[in-house]
Amino acid sequence: MFKNLDPLLHSQLRLSIMSLLVSVEKAEFKFLLEKTGATRGNLSVQISKLSEAGYIEITKSFRKNYPLTTCRITKKGLDAFEKYVDAISGYIGKQK
Repeated sequence: MFKNLDPLLHSQLRLSIMSLLVSVEKAEFKFLLEKTGATRGNLSVQISKLSEAGYIEITKSFRKNYPLTTCRITKKGLDAFEKYVDAISGYIGKQK
């Protein structure tokens, strides 16, 4: 039987964001923007959704008088990502 997929992570952009954050301690908005190829508005909406779910933590600050948004994956987000990867592997024939 196939496991349910987390609908929040079953979005290409949100999954991309989470995949990037898993491999780094934290990431600035500009880094995520460049790596995902998303528009500023879409990226902003998607990181807000991930933050509201408790999957990432967003920190707003300033660098040389310019706004700086930094994202970090949470324990809850890491657990959800690992469960998603485990579930999706069952769909491609790599069940445990």
